[in-house]
Amino acid sequence: MTAARLILTLILGVVQLCRTEPRPGKPSELLVITAATEVTDGYLRFMRTIRQFNYTVQVLGLGEEWKGGDVARTVGGGQKVRWLKKELEKHKDKQNTAIMFVDSYDVILASGPEELLKKFSRFSHRVVFSAEGFCWPDQRLASKYPVVHHGKRYLNSGGFIGYAPEVYAIVKQWKYKDDDDDQLFYTRIYLDKEQRRKFNITLDHKSHIFQNLNGAIEEVVLKFEKSRVRARNVAYDTLPVVIHGNGPTKLQLNYLGNYVPTAWTYEHGCGICDDDLLDLSALRCMPLVHIAVFIEQPTPFLEEFLERLATLSYPHTRLRLFIHNNVVYHEQHVERFWTRHRSLFPGARIVGPEENLKQDQARNMAVEACKKDDSCDYFFSIDSDVALINPDILRILIEENKSVIAPMLSRHGKLWSNFWGALSPEGFYSRAEDYIDIVQSKRVGVWNVPYITQVYLIRGETLRSRLSAVSLYQQEGMDPDMSFCKSVREQGIFMFVSNRDEFGRLVSSTNYNISRLHPDMWQIFDNPVDWREKYVHENYSKIFDDDENVVEQGGGCRFLRYDCKVESPRKGWSFMHPGRLTHYHEGLPVTRGTRYIMVSFVDP
Repeated sequence: MTAARLILTLILGVVQLCRTEPRPGKPSELLVITAATEVTDGYLRFMRTIRQFNYTVQVLGLGEEWKGGDVARTVGGGQKVRWLKKELEKHKDKQNTAIMFVDSYDVILASGPEELLKKFSRFSHRVVFSAEGFCWPDQRLASKYPVVHHGKRYLNSGGFIGYAPEVYAIVKQWKYKDDDDDQLFYTRIYLDKEQRRKFNITLDHKSHIFQNLNGAIEEVVLKFEKSRVRARNVAYDTLPVVIHGNGPTKLQLNYLGNYVPTAWTYEHGCGICDDDLLDLSALRCMPLVHIAVFIEQPTPFLEEFLERLATLSYPHTRLRLFIHNNVVYHEQHVERFWTRHRSLFPGARIVGPEENLKQDQARNMAVEACKKDDSCDYFFSIDSDVALINPDILRILIEENKSVIAPMLSRHGKLWSNFWGALSPEGFYSRAEDYIDIVQSKRVGVWNVPYITQVYLIRGETLRSRLSAVSLYQQEGMDPDMSFCKSVREQGIFMFVSNRDEFGRLVSSTNYNISRLHPDMWQIFDNPVDWREKYVHENYSKIFDDDENVVEQGGGCRFLRYDCKVESPRKGWSFMHPGRLTHYHEGLPVTRGTRYIMVSFVDP
């Protein structure tokens, strides 16, 4: 009897426990909430993945002034909690609605709501925060976190999901300033055992839903599936839905975003290249483009470079030309170009070496002219070592509708190009996994990269807004190209490179010696394509064609010692014989027509 009562008591206790802490079911609705004060390239990327998977999203703060501090360098972000608190007043009583809050500028989504809610329900918790390997912003709190033997231990507030009533109850406690730290606020609630149990909060220790990249770059690789790409965490063998480039991992997120979820796949190639293109045919007049040419070093084939400017397939009335020539030797080439084509570029400005203007100053001068001209729609910068063979380049780049974009160019037969796919920790070149495939056009698309140089197009509106107060080319201790890219990256502006079209190539000027009489003639090995275009006639092979109206007579070889002749040898045939000592010989005169001979001496 006593044993039966004991068993009954245990059963009732288990039933009562199940009643007091019910297992959460799968939510019937999902609302994604994000915060953004302005439309940036990162925001547009985030919204593209939102639309692709048909999420329901609410954007907070768009068009408002950001008062949450400089979160990229220090603490802050409290303004987001205030916005969220106000928004959740509308949803606080929706028991079956899940609320997911994520950042937008540095987040992409890799899968849809169904997978997200399925993974959330498996946690059996009411609220799930993302996790990372750093205790930020107060490292003194690290010891207060629950011990985690496998997985990331610390809370990150860049992404969390929970039922609407619990999420509202959490953010309702916010009573701080806009520039106070949001992550510290959520951390203190999580570390409070009573509140953690009350709201049933846990962390996504193994990145089932949220993947924070900071401190975990080596754990995340691309997983190419059929017609889609996922980011796979190899440490925990998970496929997270939300990819967050927190901290200094923005460039790695850009790399992942070139593929995830369908930006580029093996089956379909570039899946987003035709999105948001600018239709030039719908415009009343073509955009006004400021072209800035920079001749900063002796460059082979400069005359050909300048002539290509005159053959651009673009209305010359919509072009404004700026040339900075810092090389005395090239003054003659610039003068000849200007004499022939000055009518095409009215109002052009040419700055010669006599003005002693440094490269960074010249580049700033050119870009400032576009900033100050409200009619300047685009700024096109091109260095003299760029051989553009596509006259439609301006139309093509403008149609891509990007803030900053460069055509992909490389040296003939080499991997040296005008972009980098990744940066080292010191900010210099690092080989990206896909760099060779992009340069060799094995992967074709429009790629978000951290560094471009030598030729690129910038939207004038971007120069006059986000870059208006930025000195693009002048930073202490940095070359102009490095300064430019760093300045653009710091403003959250994406730089793209396109290899969708054949644009041209880069010219090597490493061994160019202007002390020679005809220095271009010596470039046959460094720049064989440009050399061939300049010195070899396009129809040179026709000299070998038979012409019934031309009959060659004479020619051949006579060996004096033997008085033996080989006359009128057959065209294209080789004639081999020993050298002078044993077969002293002479050439026979051609009596009619023209013959060509190729002689090769083979030394023993």
